Amino acid sequence: MRIACARLVLPDRVHTDVLVEMDDAGVVTAIGPAGPGDGSGDGPGDGSGDGPGDGSGDGPGDGSGDVRGAGLAAGPPDLSVDLAAPAFANTHSHAFHRLLRGRTNGGGGDFWRWREQMYRVAGTLDPDGLRAAATAVYAEMVAAGYSAVGEFHYLHHDPDGTPYPGHAMEMALVEAAEEAGIRLTLLDTLYLRGGFGTDLADAQRRFSDGTVERWHARWHALDDALRASHPHVTLGAALHSVRAVDPAHLAAAVAGLPGHVPLHVHLSEQTRENDECLAATGLTPTALLDRAGALDVRTTVVHATHLSAAGVAALGAAHVSVSMCPTTEADLGDGLGRASSLADAGARVTIGSDQNVVVDPFDELRRLEGGARLASHRRGVFSPAALWRAGTADGHAALAPLGTPGQALEVGRPLDLAILDARSARTVGSDPHELVLAASAADVTATVVRGRHRASSELRGLAVDAYLRQGVHA
Repeated sequence: MRIACARLVLPDRVHTDVLVEMDDAGVVTAIGPAGPGDGSGDGPGDGSGDGPGDGSGDGPGDGSGDVRGAGLAAGPPDLSVDLAAPAFANTHSHAFHRLLRGRTNGGGGDFWRWREQMYRVAGTLDPDGLRAAATAVYAEMVAAGYSAVGEFHYLHHDPDGTPYPGHAMEMALVEAAEEAGIRLTLLDTLYLRGGFGTDLADAQRRFSDGTVERWHARWHALDDALRASHPHVTLGAALHSVRAVDPAHLAAAVAGLPGHVPLHVHLSEQTRENDECLAATGLTPTALLDRAGALDVRTTVVHATHLSAAGVAALGAAHVSVSMCPTTEADLGDGLGRASSLADAGARVTIGSDQNVVVDPFDELRRLEGGARLASHRRGVFSPAALWRAGTADGHAALAPLGTPGQALEVGRPLDLAILDARSARTVGSDPHELVLAASAADVTATVVRGRHRASSELRGLAVDAYLRQGVHA
């Protein structure tokens, strides 16, 4: 696919009049100037130099070399757009939580009350219902400019805990991602107990494999099945939380996984979790995970809302990623996380839609910066460049196995794109680099994922149709 972009917004610069060629896997094969007749502008450059770029004279790319015109095929582009940006990565999703949207706000309460409502919905789903719900929310994600999602998945079994044949619940998510056209990192989750000193409740039985060993056996069997049938899916792993895995089992759970796969974990979303962990173990949840060897560069901690200074330092020293989910954290009354402190300490900040009460990467990023402003009483805690990076490159890295080439405007690396309307009531007149703080999901007209163009209007139609399938709430 050949895409001519009049303006291509990257974290550190805005390119003008650039032509990107990519193969059927979405890997960039050539980059060069979009010349006259490409439909993206009046010619290469922006009038300040003799080549494509933003006036700095070094052409498109990310500083890795001069690739202007290298290997470009002849002929017109397949797609010409006025404004594009790298597509976003959603590092934390529970697809089935979408079924709670607009249904839980009347009675007040807190996270724990909301969780009871969530468990009731979880108990109703079979593979067909999960596939329908996931297709709806994944289509909504792609329409909003996300091209990748980390699905934190623990609905493994029948409600009584009996395993489905053929990894039916996991395959339902895979099939949903394929229909919606989103890159899927399936974070298969270990869930063994109901809390500190608490057995599984009836509603939690379908989440559990019973032992670490049985989880490992199912994880490796699922890995084999996906490699054979869906090689584009990334299988990662998750520890649900320190509440759900006994401290004595944490180290073994990590040791039984390949060392390169993404590892995610809910961390300190609630003060109650911190208090119970300290009472039971004498350690904070962060310290407990650190002792178990669960914190390193392949790890993503989710929320990390209620941290001590020592916890922030430990996460930064381990260079973990942090999935901040501001729309969910606000909806559930979790509190304001310490995103700027974590970034300063050395962690990579990313975003997730979590319960999918909102599916809008721009909203997540605005709230990320807005929360940091409220906590610090100053503006610009995260620069526009830092926000673009959190939503795109760092998010994609958190969903990829170690050593995987990251998304970038560079030959040999993948690049998904979100196509934006530069003339909406929200975006008109804005500096393109600051659209991360001005645009919304409604301004995404299409997303290019693995070299395939997906129109947002069609995807929103798919989201509605899928939501109404299989008896999902009408």
